Amino acid sequence: FLPQNDHSMFMKIRQKSSMRPENQSSVSQFLLLGLPIPPGQQGVFFTLFLGMYLTTVLGNLLIILLIRLDSRLHTPMYFFLSHLAFSDISLSSVIVPKMLRNMQTQQQSISYVGCISQLYFFMLFGTLDNFLLAVMAYDRYIAICHPLHYTTVMKEGLCLLLVAGSWILSCVIALLHTLLLVRLSFCADNAIIHYFCDLAALLKLSCSDTFLNELVIFTEGGMILFSCFGVILGSYILIGTIILRVPSTKRILKAFSSCGSHLSVVFLYYGTATGVYFFSSSWGSKDIIASVMYTVVTPMLNPFIYSLRNRDIKQALEMSFNRELFIIICSW
Repeated sequence: FLPQNDHSMFMKIRQKSSMRPENQSSVSQFLLLGLPIPPGQQGVFFTLFLGMYLTTVLGNLLIILLIRLDSRLHTPMYFFLSHLAFSDISLSSVIVPKMLRNMQTQQQSISYVGCISQLYFFMLFGTLDNFLLAVMAYDRYIAICHPLHYTTVMKEGLCLLLVAGSWILSCVIALLHTLLLVRLSFCADNAIIHYFCDLAALLKLSCSDTFLNELVIFTEGGMILFSCFGVILGSYILIGTIILRVPSTKRILKAFSSCGSHLSVVFLYYGTATGVYFFSSSWGSKDIIASVMYTVVTPMLNPFIYSLRNRDIKQALEMSFNRELFIIICSW
Protein backbone atom coordinates (compact mmCIF):
# COMPACT_ATOMS: atom_id res chain seq x y z
CA PHE A 1 0.00 0.00 0.00
CA LEU A 2 3.03 2.28 -0.26
CA PRO A 3 4.26 4.09 -3.40
CA GLN A 4 7.70 3.23 -4.67
CA ASN A 5 9.13 6.74 -4.40
CA ASP A 6 8.40 7.19 -0.68
CA HIS A 7 11.93 6.36 0.41
CA SER A 8 13.42 8.86 -2.04
CA MET A 9 11.01 11.51 -0.74
CA PHE A 10 12.20 10.82 2.81
CA MET A 11 15.83 11.05 1.72
CA LYS A 12 15.21 14.46 0.13
CA ILE A 13 13.71 15.71 3.39
CA ARG A 14 16.72 14.41 5.30
CA GLN A 15 19.10 16.07 2.86
CA LYS A 16 17.35 19.41 3.36
CA SER A 17 17.60 18.95 7.11
CA SER A 18 21.29 18.05 6.93
CA MET A 19 22.06 21.14 4.79
CA ARG A 20 21.33 23.45 7.72
CA PRO A 21 24.22 25.75 8.55
CA GLU A 22 24.41 24.78 12.22
CA ASN A 23 26.44 21.77 13.25
CA GLN A 24 25.59 21.38 16.91
CA SER A 25 26.82 18.39 18.88
CA SER A 26 23.33 17.75 20.24
CA VAL A 27 19.75 18.54 19.24
CA SER A 28 16.82 19.83 21.27
CA GLN A 29 14.21 18.11 19.14
CA PHE A 30 13.72 15.57 16.36
CA LEU A 31 11.44 15.46 13.35
CA LEU A 32 9.33 12.31 13.02
CA LEU A 33 8.69 11.97 9.30
CA GLY A 34 5.99 9.39 9.97
CA LEU A 35 4.64 6.73 7.66
CA PRO A 36 5.30 7.07 3.92
CA ILE A 37 1.69 7.92 3.07
CA PRO A 38 0.63 10.09 0.10
CA PRO A 39 -0.99 13.36 1.28
CA GLY A 40 -4.33 12.49 -0.26
CA GLN A 41 -4.62 9.29 1.80
CA GLN A 42 -3.79 10.74 5.23
CA GLY A 43 -7.44 10.62 6.34
CA VAL A 44 -7.88 6.98 5.34
CA PHE A 45 -4.78 5.83 7.22
CA PHE A 46 -5.64 8.02 10.21
CA THR A 47 -9.03 6.30 10.47
CA LEU A 48 -7.43 2.87 9.99
CA PHE A 49 -4.82 3.30 12.72
CA LEU A 50 -7.31 4.96 15.07
CA GLY A 51 -9.60 1.96 14.69
CA MET A 52 -6.72 -0.45 15.31
CA TYR A 53 -5.64 1.48 18.39
CA LEU A 54 -9.15 1.58 19.87
CA THR A 55 -9.53 -2.14 19.18
CA THR A 56 -6.24 -2.81 20.96
CA VAL A 57 -7.12 -0.75 24.03
CA LEU A 58 -10.74 -1.88 24.37
CA GLY A 59 -9.99 -5.54 23.64
CA ASN A 60 -7.11 -5.81 26.10
CA LEU A 61 -8.93 -3.72 28.72
CA LEU A 62 -11.93 -6.04 28.45
CA ILE A 63 -9.67 -9.02 29.08
CA ILE A 64 -8.17 -7.39 32.18
CA LEU A 65 -11.60 -6.54 33.60
CA LEU A 66 -13.01 -10.01 32.99
CA ILE A 67 -10.02 -11.67 34.63
CA ARG A 68 -10.30 -9.28 37.56
CA LEU A 69 -14.05 -9.75 38.09
CA ASP A 70 -14.46 -13.49 37.46
CA SER A 71 -12.95 -15.65 40.22
CA ARG A 72 -12.87 -18.68 37.89
CA LEU A 73 -10.21 -16.89 35.85
CA HIS A 74 -7.88 -16.44 38.81
CA THR A 75 -5.44 -19.04 37.48
CA PRO A 76 -1.77 -18.77 36.41
CA MET A 77 -2.59 -18.66 32.70
CA TYR A 78 -4.98 -15.72 33.04
CA PHE A 79 -2.69 -14.02 35.54
CA PHE A 80 0.04 -13.96 32.88
CA LEU A 81 -2.52 -12.99 30.24
CA SER A 82 -3.66 -9.95 32.21
CA HIS A 83 -0.07 -8.67 32.36
CA LEU A 84 0.34 -9.28 28.61
CA ALA A 85 -2.86 -7.32 27.95
CA PHE A 86 -1.62 -4.42 30.09
CA SER A 87 1.74 -4.51 28.29
CA ASP A 88 0.03 -4.42 24.88
CA ILE A 89 -2.13 -1.44 25.89
CA SER A 90 0.94 0.40 27.15
CA LEU A 91 3.05 -0.44 24.09
CA SER A 92 0.42 0.89 21.70
CA SER A 93 -0.27 3.95 23.87
CA VAL A 94 3.40 4.89 23.87
CA ILE A 95 3.49 5.04 20.06
CA VAL A 96 0.12 5.32 18.33
CA PRO A 97 -1.41 8.48 19.91
CA LYS A 98 1.67 10.54 19.00
CA MET A 99 1.63 9.09 15.48
CA LEU A 100 -2.07 9.93 15.07
CA ARG A 101 -1.52 13.45 16.39
CA ASN A 102 1.29 14.00 13.88
CA MET A 103 -0.86 12.68 11.04
CA GLN A 104 -3.73 14.96 12.02
CA THR A 105 -1.83 18.18 12.75
CA GLN A 106 1.21 17.69 10.49
CA GLN A 107 3.41 18.76 13.44
CA GLN A 108 6.29 16.33 13.19
CA SER A 109 8.51 17.64 15.95
CA ILE A 110 9.20 15.78 19.21
CA SER A 111 11.47 17.06 21.95
CA TYR A 112 14.72 15.30 22.76
CA VAL A 113 13.43 14.35 26.22
CA GLY A 114 10.12 13.18 24.77
CA CYS A 115 11.93 11.07 22.18
CA ILE A 116 14.18 9.43 24.76
CA SER A 117 11.19 8.79 27.04
CA GLN A 118 9.23 7.21 24.20
CA LEU A 119 12.21 5.01 23.35
CA TYR A 120 12.57 3.85 26.97
CA PHE A 121 8.92 2.83 27.38
CA PHE A 122 8.85 1.24 23.94
CA MET A 123 11.87 -0.88 24.88
CA LEU A 124 10.33 -1.66 28.29
CA PHE A 125 6.98 -2.94 27.06
CA GLY A 126 8.42 -4.51 23.91
CA THR A 127 10.86 -6.55 25.98
CA LEU A 128 8.16 -7.37 28.52
CA ASP A 129 6.04 -8.85 25.73
CA ASN A 130 8.91 -11.19 24.86
CA PHE A 131 9.22 -12.50 28.41
CA LEU A 132 5.48 -12.84 28.97
CA LEU A 133 4.95 -14.77 25.73
CA ALA A 134 7.70 -17.18 26.80
CA VAL A 135 6.25 -17.54 30.31
CA MET A 136 2.78 -18.22 28.89
CA ALA A 137 4.17 -20.87 26.54
CA TYR A 138 5.92 -22.57 29.48
CA ASP A 139 2.68 -22.46 31.47
CA ARG A 140 0.81 -24.19 28.64
CA TYR A 141 3.56 -26.80 28.37
CA ILE A 142 3.22 -27.70 32.06
CA ALA A 143 -0.59 -27.71 31.87
CA ILE A 144 -0.76 -30.03 28.84
CA CYS A 145 2.34 -32.18 29.17
CA HIS A 146 2.35 -32.51 32.98
CA PRO A 147 -1.27 -31.91 34.04
CA LEU A 148 -0.97 -33.89 37.30
CA HIS A 149 1.92 -31.70 38.47
CA TYR A 150 0.49 -28.40 37.25
CA THR A 151 -0.81 -27.16 40.61
CA THR A 152 2.40 -28.11 42.40
CA VAL A 153 4.69 -26.56 39.77
CA MET A 154 2.80 -23.38 38.91
CA LYS A 155 2.34 -22.15 42.46
CA GLU A 156 1.42 -18.58 43.27
CA GLY A 157 4.96 -17.81 44.40
CA LEU A 158 6.47 -19.01 41.11
CA CYS A 159 3.92 -17.05 39.07
CA LEU A 160 4.70 -13.87 40.98
CA LEU A 161 8.42 -14.51 40.59
CA LEU A 162 8.13 -15.04 36.82
CA VAL A 163 6.09 -11.86 36.32
CA ALA A 164 8.22 -9.77 38.69
CA GLY A 165 11.39 -11.06 37.03
CA SER A 166 9.99 -10.17 33.60
CA TRP A 167 9.20 -6.63 34.73
CA ILE A 168 12.56 -6.08 36.43
CA LEU A 169 14.60 -7.47 33.54
CA SER A 170 12.59 -5.40 31.06
CA CYS A 171 13.19 -2.21 33.06
CA VAL A 172 16.92 -2.92 33.30
CA ILE A 173 17.28 -3.73 29.60
CA ALA A 174 15.32 -0.64 28.53
CA LEU A 175 17.40 1.52 30.87
CA LEU A 176 20.63 0.03 29.51
CA HIS A 177 19.79 0.85 25.89
CA THR A 178 18.53 4.31 26.87
CA LEU A 179 21.68 5.20 28.81
CA LEU A 180 23.87 3.97 25.96
CA LEU A 181 21.90 6.16 23.56
CA VAL A 182 21.97 9.41 25.58
CA ARG A 183 25.78 9.38 25.60
CA LEU A 184 25.74 9.79 21.80
CA SER A 185 25.81 13.09 19.94
CA PHE A 186 23.33 14.07 17.25
CA CYS A 187 24.39 16.66 14.71
CA ALA A 188 22.45 18.79 12.25
CA ASP A 189 20.44 15.96 10.71
CA ASN A 190 17.54 15.45 13.15
CA ALA A 191 14.93 13.97 10.76
CA ILE A 192 13.91 10.45 11.83
CA ILE A 193 12.56 8.32 9.00
CA HIS A 194 9.98 6.70 11.23
CA TYR A 195 6.69 7.29 13.05
CA PHE A 196 8.26 6.92 16.52
CA CYS A 197 11.67 7.16 18.18
CA ASP A 198 13.00 3.72 17.37
CA LEU A 199 16.45 2.68 18.56
CA ALA A 200 17.71 1.55 15.15
CA ALA A 201 16.56 4.78 13.46
CA LEU A 202 18.16 6.96 16.15
CA LEU A 203 21.49 5.14 15.90
CA LYS A 204 21.61 5.88 12.18
CA LEU A 205 21.22 9.61 12.93
CA SER A 206 24.05 9.77 15.46
CA CYS A 207 27.37 11.31 14.48
CA SER A 208 29.13 9.40 17.30
CA ASP A 209 30.62 5.94 17.31
CA THR A 210 27.71 3.51 17.78
CA PHE A 211 29.78 0.32 17.93
CA LEU A 212 28.99 -0.32 21.62
CA ASN A 213 25.27 0.24 21.07
CA GLU A 214 25.19 -2.16 18.14
CA LEU A 215 27.25 -4.71 20.07
CA VAL A 216 24.76 -4.67 22.94
CA ILE A 217 21.85 -5.02 20.51
CA PHE A 218 23.38 -8.06 18.84
CA THR A 219 24.51 -9.76 22.06
CA GLU A 220 21.98 -8.94 24.79
CA GLY A 221 19.11 -8.34 22.36
CA GLY A 222 19.90 -11.48 20.40
CA MET A 223 20.06 -13.60 23.55
CA ILE A 224 16.67 -12.37 24.73
CA LEU A 225 14.91 -12.68 21.39
CA PHE A 226 16.21 -16.11 20.51
CA SER A 227 15.99 -17.55 24.04
CA CYS A 228 12.36 -16.41 24.43
CA PHE A 229 11.51 -17.58 20.93
CA GLY A 230 13.26 -20.88 21.67
CA VAL A 231 11.18 -21.40 24.82
CA ILE A 232 7.98 -20.66 22.91
CA LEU A 233 8.80 -22.85 19.95
CA GLY A 234 10.14 -25.68 22.12
CA SER A 235 7.05 -25.62 24.34
CA TYR A 236 4.68 -25.88 21.41
CA ILE A 237 6.75 -28.65 19.80
CA LEU A 238 6.55 -30.67 23.01
CA ILE A 239 2.82 -29.95 23.26
CA GLY A 240 2.34 -31.15 19.69
CA THR A 241 4.34 -34.31 20.42
CA ILE A 242 2.13 -35.14 23.41
CA ILE A 243 -1.06 -34.56 21.44
CA LEU A 244 0.07 -36.74 18.53
CA ARG A 245 0.78 -39.66 20.86
CA VAL A 246 -2.96 -40.18 21.23
CA PRO A 247 -4.32 -39.67 17.70
CA SER A 248 -7.73 -38.00 17.67
CA THR A 249 -8.97 -35.94 14.76
CA LYS A 250 -11.04 -33.64 16.99
CA ARG A 251 -8.17 -33.18 19.45
CA ILE A 252 -5.62 -32.54 16.70
CA LEU A 253 -7.87 -30.00 14.95
CA LYS A 254 -8.55 -28.21 18.23
CA ALA A 255 -4.85 -28.08 19.11
CA PHE A 256 -3.91 -26.95 15.60
CA SER A 257 -6.53 -24.20 15.71
CA SER A 258 -5.27 -22.92 19.06
CA CYS A 259 -1.50 -23.44 18.76
CA GLY A 260 -1.46 -22.49 15.08
CA SER A 261 -3.00 -19.10 15.73
CA HIS A 262 -0.66 -18.52 18.67
CA LEU A 263 2.40 -19.42 16.63
CA SER A 264 1.29 -17.30 13.68
CA VAL A 265 1.26 -14.20 15.91
CA VAL A 266 4.59 -15.21 17.48
CA PHE A 267 6.22 -15.64 14.06
CA LEU A 268 4.78 -12.31 12.92
CA TYR A 269 6.11 -10.54 16.01
CA TYR A 270 9.57 -12.11 16.12
CA GLY A 271 10.02 -12.25 12.37
CA THR A 272 9.43 -8.53 11.82
CA ALA A 273 11.32 -7.43 14.96
CA THR A 274 14.32 -9.61 14.12
CA GLY A 275 14.36 -8.40 10.52
CA VAL A 276 14.42 -4.75 11.60
CA TYR A 277 17.09 -4.99 14.30
CA PHE A 278 19.38 -7.77 13.06
CA PHE A 279 19.12 -8.10 9.29
CA SER A 280 18.43 -4.58 8.07
CA SER A 281 21.42 -2.87 6.47
CA SER A 282 19.58 0.32 5.44
CA TRP A 283 16.56 2.05 6.93
CA GLY A 284 13.63 2.43 4.55
CA SER A 285 9.91 2.01 4.06
CA LYS A 286 10.11 -1.81 4.34
CA ASP A 287 11.49 -1.53 7.87
CA ILE A 288 8.75 0.95 8.78
CA ILE A 289 6.07 -1.47 7.56
CA ALA A 290 7.71 -4.26 9.57
CA SER A 291 7.66 -2.03 12.65
CA VAL A 292 3.91 -1.50 12.20
CA MET A 293 3.47 -5.26 12.47
CA TYR A 294 5.03 -5.67 15.92
CA THR A 295 4.02 -2.32 17.41
CA VAL A 296 0.43 -1.97 16.15
CA VAL A 297 -0.88 -5.18 14.56
CA THR A 298 0.34 -7.77 17.10
CA PRO A 299 -1.02 -5.96 20.21
CA MET A 300 -4.37 -5.73 18.41
CA LEU A 301 -4.42 -9.45 17.54
CA ASN A 302 -3.40 -10.77 20.97
CA PRO A 303 -6.83 -10.32 22.62
CA PHE A 304 -8.48 -12.31 19.82
CA ILE A 305 -5.82 -15.01 19.69
CA TYR A 306 -5.22 -15.58 23.40
CA SER A 307 -8.55 -14.65 24.94
CA LEU A 308 -11.69 -13.96 22.97
CA ARG A 309 -11.52 -17.38 21.29
CA ASN A 310 -11.14 -19.00 24.71
CA ARG A 311 -14.18 -20.80 26.15
CA ASP A 312 -13.59 -19.57 29.72
CA ILE A 313 -13.32 -15.96 28.56
CA LYS A 314 -16.49 -16.30 26.49
CA GLN A 315 -18.38 -17.71 29.48
CA ALA A 316 -17.08 -14.95 31.74
CA LEU A 317 -18.11 -12.35 29.16
CA GLU A 318 -21.55 -13.88 28.80
CA MET A 319 -22.08 -14.04 32.56
CA SER A 320 -20.95 -10.45 33.00
CA PHE A 321 -23.28 -9.31 30.23
CA ASN A 322 -26.22 -11.23 31.69
CA ARG A 323 -25.50 -9.86 35.17
CA GLU A 324 -25.37 -6.29 33.94
CA LEU A 325 -28.53 -6.84 31.89
CA PHE A 326 -30.31 -8.24 34.96
CA ILE A 327 -29.24 -5.23 37.05
CA ILE A 328 -30.54 -2.82 34.37
CA ILE A 329 -33.88 -4.64 34.14
CA CYS A 330 -34.29 -4.67 37.92
CA SER A 331 -33.45 -0.95 38.13
CA TRP A 332 -36.30 -0.22 35.73
